[in-house]
Amino acid sequence: MSDPTNDGQRFDRLPATSDERRVEGRATRREVLDWWDERFGIGPETFENYSFWEKGKGKIWILRGDLDSPVRVEALGMTFLRTRQEHWKPTTNAVQRFGRDATRNVVELDRDAARRFASGEDQELEWDGDWGYVVAAHELAGATEPLGVGLYLRGELQSLVPSGRQRDI
Repeated sequence: MSDPTNDGQRFDRLPATSDERRVEGRATRREVLDWWDERFGIGPETFENYSFWEKGKGKIWILRGDLDSPVRVEALGMTFLRTRQEHWKPTTNAVQRFGRDATRNVVELDRDAARRFASGEDQELEWDGDWGYVVAAHELAGATEPLGVGLYLRGELQSLVPSGRQRDI
């Protein structure tokens, strides 16, 4: 069992449920799965072969497979979710990897809007879905492809594509 503190130099596997939680405020596997299901309609079965890890305070990583916990390495799998704030935020990596499975809170952008989103521009947009974090997507070669995380509030879609990944396309 891991030391019941957050450590920015160590990955700790998320506890399965709140009954197993040893670190106050740490998300559980069940909470993470429920959040993705409720927010994006991505069912728990999607993550069946993955383990979830916290490094530091609220930085959740995902790994295909599992390891003994704790793990002292610099990186493990990919960043997945930010917790321990008022609203949990998915990472760009997570949305680009798992967003194809989303059935809720997906904003499908036309070509011009997708270009503006990819370049980091915020834009006025009428959409009848929930406010909050969304999967911004565009149809490409007959399939809906996730571009990244957006924040939709009051008729505006904010591009949350990190500046180093923004592209003029």
